[in-house]
Amino acid sequence: MKSFQKITDLKELQLLANKVREDIITMLVLAGSGHSAGPLGMADVLTALYFTILNHNPKDPEWEGRDYLVLSNGHICPALYAVMAEAGYFSVSELKTLRKLGSRLQGHPHRTALPGLEITSGPLGSGLSQAAGRAYGLKMDRKNNRVYCLMSDGEQQEGQTWEAAMFVGKNKLNNLTAILDRNRIQIGGDTEKIMSLEPLAEKYRAFNWQVLEIEGNDIRQVIDACSRAKLFLNKPVLIIAKNIPGKGVSFMEKDYRWHGKAPSKEEAKRALKELKEERKRIEDEY
Repeated sequence: MKSFQKITDLKELQLLANKVREDIITMLVLAGSGHSAGPLGMADVLTALYFTILNHNPKDPEWEGRDYLVLSNGHICPALYAVMAEAGYFSVSELKTLRKLGSRLQGHPHRTALPGLEITSGPLGSGLSQAAGRAYGLKMDRKNNRVYCLMSDGEQQEGQTWEAAMFVGKNKLNNLTAILDRNRIQIGGDTEKIMSLEPLAEKYRAFNWQVLEIEGNDIRQVIDACSRAKLFLNKPVLIIAKNIPGKGVSFMEKDYRWHGKAPSKEEAKRALKELKEERKRIEDEY
């Protein structure tokens, strides 16, 4: 079974990420609830993963040769759903059912509800542990699949994250790449005011991780960092992606109040107008 046909054209990837943002806004306004800032901020990372980096196949979600994507910060699932739909795991029209009663697209992903989901997420901080177990099992079976774990910065305030980080570092799980959404907000405000995380990179290095720091809204940097991660033979890799929460929508950007809030109809209209203008800018730039 062949992997999904990957995209290498930067303009095409940027347009896809912008389309994903439009999908996110549409989903959230129809749902009337959900998270806006995180999904918009991670659209570039998820687009790069599903269309360029991951070995996967939407026509065969259980393909044994696939890479595994573990979404620890499950509340950003509108971005994951949108990217998966655009990739062909299910119809884009189903995105309109987000958070509806009986929908497969719940507010946190449910593994058995939707093809292509690797874990059920909900309690923050558990994803790295699950990714560690998968990566360790793949090592035991001498398989070459890779595991990618997406984490929020807020969940770095939880103890289980650091237990998992110690386990991964101790066992030199170089088949695991974690990508941390360093948007510096959580539901109550700035992470550094609530419970400071810094020096974050140094903490992971102390646990035997290789750390790369990038601008997470630059798709080229995301792809380059994930490529570099494969070169470290004796260490797991943490990519700290410095993202803009609410990216692409001016009145949402860097405003923690949009962490767990959906736009109204009027706000969605304004947001979609800005995203359509951004699409035209990308099209005209090249």
